[in-house]
Amino acid sequence: MEVSHIIMCVMALGALLGGADLILGNRFGLGARFEEAFRLIGPIGLTMAGILCLSPVLADLLGRWGAPLLSAIGLDPGILGGILAIDMGGYQFATTLAEDSQIGLLSGILIACTFGCTMVFTIPVGLGILGEEDRPWFIRGLLAGLGSMCLALILGAAIMGLPMGKALYNLLPVLLTCVALSFWIRKSQERAVKCFKALGGAIRILSTLGLTLGAVQHMTGWVILPGMTPLKEAMQVVCSIGIVMLGSMPLAELLRQLLGKPFRWVQRKTGLNSESTTALLVGMVSVSPALAAIPRMDNRGKVVVSAYAVCAGSCFAAHLGFTVGVAPEMVGVLLIVKLLGGVLGILTAMAVTRDLNPNRMAEG
Repeated sequence: MEVSHIIMCVMALGALLGGADLILGNRFGLGARFEEAFRLIGPIGLTMAGILCLSPVLADLLGRWGAPLLSAIGLDPGILGGILAIDMGGYQFATTLAEDSQIGLLSGILIACTFGCTMVFTIPVGLGILGEEDRPWFIRGLLAGLGSMCLALILGAAIMGLPMGKALYNLLPVLLTCVALSFWIRKSQERAVKCFKALGGAIRILSTLGLTLGAVQHMTGWVILPGMTPLKEAMQVVCSIGIVMLGSMPLAELLRQLLGKPFRWVQRKTGLNSESTTALLVGMVSVSPALAAIPRMDNRGKVVVSAYAVCAGSCFAAHLGFTVGVAPEMVGVLLIVKLLGGVLGILTAMAVTRDLNPNRMAEG
């Protein structure tokens, strides 16, 4: 039995438990998560569908200008897709532009679900909702997470069977960008905040434009912008994500309840408060509530959760659902890269925040 099928069976069990609990009046809290997952299809579609509609057009533009330059220096043009989130056009960009289908999957799935999501979602959203007092901790966590992400991506390429020399060379733009980004954020935090907010705004405008043009084309048959993906096809991707979330969100709630004692043990050992440890679990389903909880965390938790979110964010919901829909053979390596990167991010963040551990300070 394939890994993807086993995972889908587990998700189906979560949907069964969540649906049954909802029918019984939400006695165990699983039904509420089941209902919440269905309600999230709308916000996800508003963010994603328009970009998915525009992705062939944008990929064509990138292909005309960026692909020849990358090909001239021996890089696969598909690596460009990794600059966007996996569920915001990154996969379509990468697989359309790629000369090697394996590089297309490396970029469109693994890079896009870590680096791309961090650039176009986690950073703009985090900086947008956090106050001045929380941003330094958030950025400190991002730096730890980006370093861990690089190691996870290299391992993912090896699991895919890519020759290591070829994989490292094509990953070089991502690795260099992480180094440059770390330096830039450290030297000019305020300018970085403004730029990432502007990036998030531009993505929202593009998504709304694509959604509008796609809706007009679907309802009237008028092709205003040739080459767009039909809105109906884009919404099928959105719905596949929502279906997986019907199972993953009740499962996350069940794990939260079952792991109450282990989480309390972790809190005692690490000094993290309950908001921080809960966010680590919730973040695997959706990174947004984890980021929104940062103001209620202790300072060490803010760094740890931010580092963890770079790779592990939305692991068992949107990203898993999208991958099942477009490239089910990549589900196993996707989970390995995201979970390993998340764990490495936690360990790195814990190491650089030893001075913030209240248990250690008490001993001192």
